[in-house]
Amino acid sequence: MTPTPDEPALELPGLVRDRVKEGRAKAAATRARKVAGAEIAAVEPVARVVLDVALAHLDRVFDYAVPAAMAEGARPGTRVKVRFAGQEADGFVVARAEASDHDGTLVPLRRLVSPEPVLSPAVEALCRRVAERYAGVSADVRRLAVPPRHATTEREPTSPEPPLDHDPAAADRAWAAYPAAAPFLAHVREGHAPRAVWGAAPGDDWPAMLAQLAAAARAAGRGAILCLPDHRDVARLDAALTDLLGPGHHVALHADPGPAKRYREFLAVSRGARRIVVGTRSAAFAPVHDLGLVVIWDDGDDLHAEPRAPYPHAREVLLLRAEHEGTAALIGGFSQTVEAHHLLRTGWAREITLPRAQVRERALIGVSGASEIALLRDPSGGGARVPREAHDALRWGLERGPVLVQTPRAGYVLRLACERCRTPARCGACAGPLELTGPTTPPRCRWCATEAPAWSCPECGAAGLRAPIVGDARTADELGRSFPKVPVLSSSGDQVRSRVGAEPRIVVATPGAEPVAEAGYAVVVLLDTWWALGRDSMRAGEEALRRWCNAVGLLGAGGRALAVGDPALPALQALVRWDPAGFAAREAGERREARLPPAARIATIRGAPGALDDVLTLLDLPEPGEVLGPVPTRDDDVERVVVRVPRSQGADLSRALAEAQRLRSARKLEPVRIQVDPSELL
Repeated sequence: MTPTPDEPALELPGLVRDRVKEGRAKAAATRARKVAGAEIAAVEPVARVVLDVALAHLDRVFDYAVPAAMAEGARPGTRVKVRFAGQEADGFVVARAEASDHDGTLVPLRRLVSPEPVLSPAVEALCRRVAERYAGVSADVRRLAVPPRHATTEREPTSPEPPLDHDPAAADRAWAAYPAAAPFLAHVREGHAPRAVWGAAPGDDWPAMLAQLAAAARAAGRGAILCLPDHRDVARLDAALTDLLGPGHHVALHADPGPAKRYREFLAVSRGARRIVVGTRSAAFAPVHDLGLVVIWDDGDDLHAEPRAPYPHAREVLLLRAEHEGTAALIGGFSQTVEAHHLLRTGWAREITLPRAQVRERALIGVSGASEIALLRDPSGGGARVPREAHDALRWGLERGPVLVQTPRAGYVLRLACERCRTPARCGACAGPLELTGPTTPPRCRWCATEAPAWSCPECGAAGLRAPIVGDARTADELGRSFPKVPVLSSSGDQVRSRVGAEPRIVVATPGAEPVAEAGYAVVVLLDTWWALGRDSMRAGEEALRRWCNAVGLLGAGGRALAVGDPALPALQALVRWDPAGFAAREAGERREARLPPAARIATIRGAPGALDDVLTLLDLPEPGEVLGPVPTRDDDVERVVVRVPRSQGADLSRALAEAQRLRSARKLEPVRIQVDPSELL
């Protein structure tokens, strides 16, 4: 301790030392009340403010004086305007205090934007933890957590939640087929924090089951957050909750309804009038009062990964909330991710699955050409895109209801090649790939749209074309000719259908765009499985199995599924056995050998070569960390470095990256893009 003119350089007794501190606090409060001659609040005159500034070296709390006129309104969680570095900046009040550690004169708050507290202490702490986890800036996370203000909506009153009328036994009946679900439900009702990974089975009405789970948490006096990949899934769960509890008990948070409605629903949650939240990835930050349950459905969908800095994944956000707020947690889906398997393997969560005998009763799943009988009936079926076995399955299904055909690509014919030598057909003007947009249109370039009706192969001179990659439109056209009396519907791209009736029809859809059949599909056929498995991705097999399982999950009672592909492929074998957990365990073992997530913690750093050198110079990498690269990327003048450490040192890596970012931000060096545990490494 350095002595001052008023303080002798000796060790003070405890009582005297406390009085000195008290005197300093009173002096600071006195100085605060004399700021620029303005009247300052008499009680808690200091506001602790976080700024809406995405600079790493400014990611901390700043103290401001509270004018007397704002004494009542400037509560924790409110939006304010402050003077910072000679400019006006946005911020949030996170706390009020009697004194500040700052020795100088505090600048007063410039303006109270709104007296509405929209940043709860729990969400503010969550934003900081997420920023630390992903080596980012908490201001970027707060933008994800708090929607933009809508002043007119903010002045509207929020209707109170109506009385809850819920039958507790209904949840037990909905989950009765799953033996491990009963103890999970019991713990949720008792206010405990169970954690589970749920492997849904074909034919499960998962929206109704999740609605029952949320209702059980609400009946216990606690709130629930349920995150889903897209607005179509949100709409299904929204309807299930409305059917179960009636209107006024939950909100749906996603961007589609527009800023006014979204802010209105957010305020209903922030004010405590709604305790059940359904939404996409931003709903993970919802300020639910007395939160007791967090759920994420289909966590392998890449829509759960935020595309903006610091790129958090909704699953990790919810798990952080569950860990720090003591809530129950459920990760559900028809498939299982490697990350979910890691939670089971480490004992963090328990598994909820259907007994295998009941899975076999619900659906019959096969692979085209897997049996000797099928090969004898159709010897050339192995090379056909839609073999005879698939036509037979569709014919059988159309006698019982609608059938679904999943094809991995949208469009008509996405790529053309020479019929004789298989050389890819390219545009003579820009060398782009040629495609067909319809059955009667000439080939055209996908890049410059130049038509090429008289194309000939530059290698062999042949004028014929073949289609190595076919889209959903061409598939629907072919099936329409094979089944001329049956309606054929397409669902892909901008024309996605939500539901279809129970009448016999063929539905051709791309992954994620499959409509829900009223009573389930009689048959599901999966085409071009080779394409999904051939993607240049670390998660190609896992993602392919997830897409197939989601399609097969739409089967009705006694339905059948048929995949067209190589029966020896591990992903197709896992589909036939309906064993996503076993496939996840296999993938996890391979990643442990390769030291990839979740067995290790990695971060990718992208930027100009000089900027990468600056980062690596400032980075205090924990031992035994590795630096892989740099390697060039597809972007000009941009390189990439991969940093890897054991999982046990993941927090140290995040802190080291954040500190390097703070130093670079303070020195105004060229920015770089840092992603911790990205879903892809390409």
